[in-house]
Amino acid sequence: MSKSNQIDISELQHIVLRETEIDSIQEIETTFYRELSDFIGNLKKQEFDGIENKLKDTLLQMATELTALLINIRLDKISKLDKLEFENLLDEEKFILDSEEEQRERTEMILTATINGKSKFLESLSQNHKTKTVVVRFLQEIDEIVGADLERYGPFKTEDIATIPYENAQALISKNIATKVRWED
Repeated sequence: MSKSNQIDISELQHIVLRETEIDSIQEIETTFYRELSDFIGNLKKQEFDGIENKLKDTLLQMATELTALLINIRLDKISKLDKLEFENLLDEEKFILDSEEEQRERTEMILTATINGKSKFLESLSQNHKTKTVVVRFLQEIDEIVGADLERYGPFKTEDIATIPYENAQALISKNIATKVRWED
């Protein structure tokens, strides 16, 4: 898929169909997800009236569903491999797998510490996790809080952004008082 062959709904459907028909992970152009993102983004920007707008909305829904299907099929294939093969994975897929590897490592760390009687290590890990900081955006006003690290934070107004301990952030997020900020370039 070169620059002269931009992604469209037909190409996306063809790629998804090919991915379902073969057992191995197919080779896709390294810029595929970015080109697909451009296609969907440009489609969203277009404004139409009447039936043309309904067609655009249907096309967007198809593109969204095909994209989710493709990612899930490729990740499912990866999960069924005995040995991880990176040659046909795109950088975005490697990004997803990186977090899964981190989860496996953390699971093994907790298991090993638990069965080897390393309670001090587990206590330290727990405390460090509670007090690690998270960036949040406040959805409503809130008075000053005392963080898991025993520091004072706030008060905060709606739309304020702050870095607070993880445990406090999770409590506020679960109550819809704040939302986690994900930094994107």
